[in-house]
Amino acid sequence: MNSNWQTLHTLHPRTWHDNRFVYPVLSRRSQGISIGINLNPDKVCNFDCIYCQVDRRSEAETRFVGIEQLLAEVDDMLERVTSGTLFEEDGFRDVPPEKRRLNDLAFSGDGEPTTYRNFDEIVSAVADLKRRRGLTAVKMVLITNASMLHRPVVQRGLSILDANQGEIWAKLEAGTDGYYQLVERTKIPFRQILDNITTASQTRLLVIQSLFMRIHGEAPPAEEISAFCARLDEILQSGGRLSKVQVYTVARTPTESFVTSLTLAELQAIADEITTTTGIPADVFP
Repeated sequence: MNSNWQTLHTLHPRTWHDNRFVYPVLSRRSQGISIGINLNPDKVCNFDCIYCQVDRRSEAETRFVGIEQLLAEVDDMLERVTSGTLFEEDGFRDVPPEKRRLNDLAFSGDGEPTTYRNFDEIVSAVADLKRRRGLTAVKMVLITNASMLHRPVVQRGLSILDANQGEIWAKLEAGTDGYYQLVERTKIPFRQILDNITTASQTRLLVIQSLFMRIHGEAPPAEEISAFCARLDEILQSGGRLSKVQVYTVARTPTESFVTSLTLAELQAIADEITTTTGIPADVFP
């Protein structure tokens, strides 16, 4: 890892030392250390986003999740972060004191974590580890494209998250079906994503994560941002509760070369429109 801690925001490798499933990240959105838990080491995902940094053309070294090894890696990483030994490692030793805090354990990785067949069991096991270490205040974050939130095994996992300082960060990056298909390239209907986010947010507060980018040199059209705000408003009008929208852009090398970053001013303009139109707070991460 680069010795400059600021580059850690742009370096999110899914491997760390000999670990297969667990890795530390200095998260720009959490402003602290996030322990990533990769439930998709096989790189299988039901989205094929044009901005994704995962190279799905290369073969994965690990195809299956070994639960015992994953939990051992989580426990070891919790020890490293809380004891401070992580900050003796290259790349982490220069992290400022105010960012040397364990913010969350995040289910994310090289694909959609809710496609993992025993999702509720692994969430429960990680929650138990966190509780045994007396880290009840540490969040558990599910970073999801919301495609599988309707599945019973996922709903059980969400209930476990609710009881253990859980947060759901649900991806929503389009206002129209055409733009959704352009960005996400999936067979999952746009309406399924909207319905799943609405239903899940009727039970708990959700965070919306929205990556906006330049595609072939063009920023998102104004009408697309207006449609995006309209979809958020529809969720609210249906009884959904959204705590904030995370507005960010490409920070690492994307799959497609025609995808590039927006400027801070462009991101701020989108965030301002979201808040003005819907009343939802929007945080910008350039």
